[in-house]
Amino acid sequence: MSIFKTRAVVLKVQDFKENDKIIWLFSEKLGKISCIVRGAKTKRSKFASFTQQFCYGEYVLFKGKSFYTVNEIELIDSFQSFLNNFDSITYGSYFCELIIIALQEQESNRILFEEFIKTFYLLKSDALDVETIARTFEVKLLKYTGFEINFNRCAICNTKIESSNSFSTQFYGGICNNCKDISAIPLSKAAFNYLRFFNNMPMENIHRIKLSYEVKEEINSILNLLICQSFSRRPKSLDIFNYLNKEHSCYEVK
Repeated sequence: MSIFKTRAVVLKVQDFKENDKIIWLFSEKLGKISCIVRGAKTKRSKFASFTQQFCYGEYVLFKGKSFYTVNEIELIDSFQSFLNNFDSITYGSYFCELIIIALQEQESNRILFEEFIKTFYLLKSDALDVETIARTFEVKLLKYTGFEINFNRCAICNTKIESSNSFSTQFYGGICNNCKDISAIPLSKAAFNYLRFFNNMPMENIHRIKLSYEVKEEINSILNLLICQSFSRRPKSLDIFNYLNKEHSCYEVK
């Protein structure tokens, strides 16, 4: 039996048998893993408050034949303040779902883990636009899972480009004026340049960004298509949130 100590965040929780829980962790050293937490459902369990979704800590794990078992947890940040804000809990759940669908079991990705933690702290600060945080993390997710967008060269002919007003979701990049792709999506140069900014700029510097509604919509449409085609399934965490926002917008128009 092997023992591991790693930083990790709880992505998902499920009851297991009478007294136990299964938690899915995104860990620094081991990637996405599932673990059994013995006795976590009992009132006296020392793990009860540390096995909630979003909890971030130092985990000591035993590796068995089928599952890891949690032996110790040292809490770093519970991020339970997310529960007091509808936007924060919705987007926090969305970021967790993205990791679940984007990574294979035990696929280590330390760079993405660091970006994930930064994203959670930005969300916790409640000082930045949540949509900007989300779009930046989506670009980082694509970048560090092998689906990086090509911003510097035409996605078709490989000619160097400074910007683009046409985007190929098939070839993951902008298209120069000399190339055509019948499936390409029109994209403003502002949206293209902001996407490149998200790709290159550290997460902690995105407070400088102010996006118009129109640019947000363009970027969201492109990234939604890329994420849906790149990973195992379409994320669903934002469906209700987007529906409520749409209903609210329609009500304001009336």
